[in-house]
Amino acid sequence: MDPDAVADVPRVPHGGASDSTLLDFSANTNPERPRGIAGVYESAYGAATQYPGDDYCEFRTAAGEYLGCEPLNVAPTAGGIGALRLAFEVTLETGDDALLPKPSFAEYEREVRLQGVDPTFIAHDRILGTDPSPYDVVVVCNPNNPTGDGYPQADLLAFAQQCRAADTVLVVDEAFLDFTDRRTLAGEPGVIVARSLTKIFGLPGLRAGLAVATDGLRERLDAARPVWGLSTPAADVGTYCFRQTKFVAETRDRVRRERERMADRLAAAYEVYPSEAPFLLLGVHDRSVSEVIDAARREGIVVRDATTFRDLDSHVRVAVRRPNENDRLLDALL
Repeated sequence: MDPDAVADVPRVPHGGASDSTLLDFSANTNPERPRGIAGVYESAYGAATQYPGDDYCEFRTAAGEYLGCEPLNVAPTAGGIGALRLAFEVTLETGDDALLPKPSFAEYEREVRLQGVDPTFIAHDRILGTDPSPYDVVVVCNPNNPTGDGYPQADLLAFAQQCRAADTVLVVDEAFLDFTDRRTLAGEPGVIVARSLTKIFGLPGLRAGLAVATDGLRERLDAARPVWGLSTPAADVGTYCFRQTKFVAETRDRVRRERERMADRLAAAYEVYPSEAPFLLLGVHDRSVSEVIDAARREGIVVRDATTFRDLDSHVRVAVRRPNENDRLLDALL
């Protein structure tokens, strides 16, 4: 991290309502969690009286089985943000060049600026057609946040090959890939994949995630990751969650059905963007964003102001939740 950059890099807005009386459609985490998590968390209390083993063997093994990659290529982190921070710390230094998608997750810009890098932006749906050779790092969000669209696997693999040939590191944020049937790029040479338990398992406060890389990149991640960077409860719960494949499959089916139903209804009043993620980006047409947000809030619902994303000026983003909750959202917005 560049010490001279820290003071000039602001924090960025995120979804999530602090008022528990409101129905939160601004954060896109799963409202359901696998059965048995509370017992695993409680059981971790005794082990938390000691330092965790820094090899995180069980967590890495379970993550490797879940992703289909070599467990030793997994670097445990405190959430997806921790994985991104680690990825940029080992690949960027002051004066380097990074290519970021827009609109997309604002933390990418914040994190690369903390490394002393002034990023270049390109439309997210054009990024795979870009020559990676001028850049030290290229970032792809798959599926993209906030638009929700994903990238064809063949196109991603071809772009990863171009990045390797150009000696450019490809960082792929797969925070929402669990909600799709698409394959991960974890284990692909020259690629750092960032993952999180936040979205699919509905545990944003647990702060459990990982970065995956091979060869020299793996060695750099493992050398730079903080010692005991994952708490014992987070490691134990994460290990348990990675083995709940039935829960993941059921969540995918529910989100897919509800997303299609919501999109069909909302299309009568909004521009609905195609999505493979647990959210929908909505253009509000001739209304103001504040008008839509305020109308929802009067019904006890919080939606995300998407104008905080680069290049979006008339959009909101709504999560896909349980059917009855989604009905409340539709009644409030239509």
